[in-house]
Amino acid sequence: MSDQRHDHAMMHGHHDEHPDHAAMGNGHTSHGDHAGHGDHVGRFRRLFWINLILAVPVVGFSPMFAMLIGYSVPSWALLIGPVIGTVMYLWGGWPFLTGAVDELRSRRPGMMLLIGLAITVAFFASWGATLGILHHELEFWWELALLIVIMLLGHWIEMRSLAQTTSALDSLAALLPDEAERVDGDQVLKVSPAELRVGDVVIVRPGGSVPADGRIIDGRADMDESMVTGESRPTTRATGDSVTAGTVATDSGLRIEITATGDDTMLAGIRRLVTDAQNSSSRAQRLADRAAAWLFWFALGAAVITAVVWTMLGDADTAVIRTITVLVIACPHALGLAIPLVVSIATERAARGGVLVKDRLALESMRTVDAVLFDKTGTLTKGEPAVTGVASIGGVSDDEVLTLAAAAEADSEHPLALAIVRAATDAGREVPTGTGFTSAPAVGVTATISGAEVRVGGPRLLEQLEARGLDAASGWHDDGATVLHVVRAGEVIGALALADEVRPESHAAVDALHALGVEVVMITGDAEPVARAVAAELGIDRVYAGVRPKDKSDKVRELQSEGKKVAMAGDGVNDAPALAQADVGIAIGAGTDVAIASAGVILATSDPRSVLSVIDLSRAAYRKMQQNLWWAAGYNLISVPLAAGILAPIGFVLPMSVGAILMSASTVVVALNAQLLRRQDLAPEAIVARIFER
Repeated sequence: MSDQRHDHAMMHGHHDEHPDHAAMGNGHTSHGDHAGHGDHVGRFRRLFWINLILAVPVVGFSPMFAMLIGYSVPSWALLIGPVIGTVMYLWGGWPFLTGAVDELRSRRPGMMLLIGLAITVAFFASWGATLGILHHELEFWWELALLIVIMLLGHWIEMRSLAQTTSALDSLAALLPDEAERVDGDQVLKVSPAELRVGDVVIVRPGGSVPADGRIIDGRADMDESMVTGESRPTTRATGDSVTAGTVATDSGLRIEITATGDDTMLAGIRRLVTDAQNSSSRAQRLADRAAAWLFWFALGAAVITAVVWTMLGDADTAVIRTITVLVIACPHALGLAIPLVVSIATERAARGGVLVKDRLALESMRTVDAVLFDKTGTLTKGEPAVTGVASIGGVSDDEVLTLAAAAEADSEHPLALAIVRAATDAGREVPTGTGFTSAPAVGVTATISGAEVRVGGPRLLEQLEARGLDAASGWHDDGATVLHVVRAGEVIGALALADEVRPESHAAVDALHALGVEVVMITGDAEPVARAVAAELGIDRVYAGVRPKDKSDKVRELQSEGKKVAMAGDGVNDAPALAQADVGIAIGAGTDVAIASAGVILATSDPRSVLSVIDLSRAAYRKMQQNLWWAAGYNLISVPLAAGILAPIGFVLPMSVGAILMSASTVVVALNAQLLRRQDLAPEAIVARIFER
């Protein structure tokens, strides 16, 4: 019996810390103990099959069943029903009986109390009929056996469905390799990933998984990061780049220095986020819990009325049968499962798509958001400078200006220098090697290129040379760009504009949000010209520029005061107060630890279109919740009166066994309907395409 008690606890997920963490009977289950959850599902599976085997002789040797089929039961077999039925009641019914006691003790009546009451009444009524105390028609051992088997089947299906929602966590754990190759002097040792320490160097061979978070110290490879970020295309990682545990080096080997192990890895963090989300209580779940409690009182009231009416009609036997059937029909399996299972599957599906739901309430709220507030730098833009314009004079081509600037800046580590070199490389220009490189803070750099002195710098360089800048530069300045002039042999030959580059995905994100009727707002600490230029390029509705970090939350409140339901998307420490103030806080690109702590949803990628994934999933999950609640509640509201015998005057009464089958069928329908969420395509490009197809 101890194992069954443990199974029941698992089924109910009772937690001492908070009554909202009851499961199954009250609507949701804990996923903290993933290692043992499969064992409990296995025990319920075995319990179901054993009781199904026991039910066969009970049904086969039941006089009532034999009469329906048309054969007779020998007198020696008449005790099979009472004996095996008692075993089934005490063994197969034990989880429901202990659950009923627990619900009585906690004064939280629900499903288990209804099941326990139904099988107990059936058990004692059958013994009363067997001993001749009650009418022989009340001897329904076979109905009791079928009821227990069907209830066990329903609970096994429910537990298995809920266990499947942890598959994202299990698959995350499975991403880690069984062994890691650690470099120890001149040797390479095979060790468990758990034995790795920060500072260790490991070898990841082509096609192998990274055993822990680290930094590449030798090699270059295309990394498959889809299991962590949801991005289907491999990402090139080279020396100096960070890599995440569980990602795969698809084409070549790497040497990696471990920077985080165990619970400190990104993979472990994702597991914690998903676990917290699946265990979090939300408004929709509390609604389901209250609905289950109301259903108990509805069922109890209907049972009392049924008993009184049929007794007053002078039919005590029918009163007992109808009362038992009402109690069976009204069991809130489907209602208790309707919302929690949808949210659990939605959370797991989101994790597979690179959307990590930390707070279930955030997922539920996202469908009603009508204003999305984006931080500019690092969210709508890449957060790093890029060459956005090249101009030239004196018969020099734009390409030559860019090439000379890149050659002069090649030895500099300044972000602007790196952007210029990257622009020349991306344009396919062959950058010559310079000599005599020097740099002067706030002025610029100097190098000799092909025998000529080339200088690249800002306004102070022009002041030193007493030279005039290009006319194009004034327009760039007005747009908030950084302008660098290129000087060869003392003469200005061109200029470059550098600005924080807008992400290509931002255009689609803004357009799709507009198509959904959502207002798009941008907030930034940058100057007004920079902000206006980005907003104009993207078609953003409203701009807050020059906002200090501590004032960002005030802008969120300003939008909320207009009656807006606001989602805030940002990636930095300075976004944390605004993320916390928003109705839904979204940390983009995994963000900083502080941003993650303040956000309800974390996006594993920096793609702003992923915000659409959250909205799409929230709306899809809400539709499933509505469908399941209508099915579960509607089923009970219709079936309970039928079970009570409201159509008895026209000769129709609902048998208890049929009621039990219909009740379990309702549970299965709800579970299968929720499972359809797994098919939801959360790829940002797919969601954008769907939005514009509508």
